[in-house]
Amino acid sequence: MLDQLIESKNSTRENTRRSGFLFTTTVVVLGLLLSTLLYSLFAKDYAMNAGDLELSALVAPVPVPEEEPPPPPEKQPEVKQEKAAPNADVRTEIIQAMEESPKPPDKISEVKQNIPPRDVNKKTVLGDRNASYADSAPSTYAGPVSTNGKGIAGAGGVPNGESRGTEAGTPPPPPPPPAKKEPPPPPEKPPVPKSVSKGVINGSAISLPKPPYPPAARAVRASGAVNVQVTISESGSVISASAVSGHPLLRPAAAQAARSAKFAPTLLSGQPVKVTGVIVYNFVP
Repeated sequence: MLDQLIESKNSTRENTRRSGFLFTTTVVVLGLLLSTLLYSLFAKDYAMNAGDLELSALVAPVPVPEEEPPPPPEKQPEVKQEKAAPNADVRTEIIQAMEESPKPPDKISEVKQNIPPRDVNKKTVLGDRNASYADSAPSTYAGPVSTNGKGIAGAGGVPNGESRGTEAGTPPPPPPPPAKKEPPPPPEKPPVPKSVSKGVINGSAISLPKPPYPPAARAVRASGAVNVQVTISESGSVISASAVSGHPLLRPAAAQAARSAKFAPTLLSGQPVKVTGVIVYNFVP
């Protein structure tokens, strides 16, 4: 029985051939399946044009109203501005201002004037009314002027001399009264000196005691004049005395006698003042 057994050997070449055949067969089968699937997708008719999607009515879109362009602006009529002269203040009578140099008037009148004062820095002309304008031409202007307040600047006037801001129909305020000139102050009196210096004042003395002759001076037979400088108060009393010349032994007695002297008060501009002077004493042995 063992003699009938057939020995089988594994062949590498045969296995490789079989594997290649199996792989090729698998690839061919998969390719056929994929081709069939793609064909079925593209070949099927979905009846897009069969008419099953027929619309019974077509609805037109709602039209959007167009905005109308705005009408062109109307042309305003051009107003021609006439060239006007500058404004000028108007007065029924030109009266000299306080700032100007005085001139004699043509006629003297005692009637109170109701014409408002004029501004010397503005042009002022004669007219049938009194009016002032804030934009009047300067006083040096020499050309034509407008008297109705409608000049170049176009500012309204103030008729009848009224100031701006007053109600219509109210009377104009009276002009301010001229300032009274105060009299010049009286000249100041020169200050009264506190003291007056004089020379020898023996003759103006009310009481002039004689000095005693000192025994020491008598012993040496001292003699001569002794000058004593004194200061007299407002009441006439001697407040200081000092011998300035003479024999030294005679000076103390002369100064002592001078302090007891009395004089009449000296007045200057009605006021008593101090006086300085010299009292002379003559000593004879």
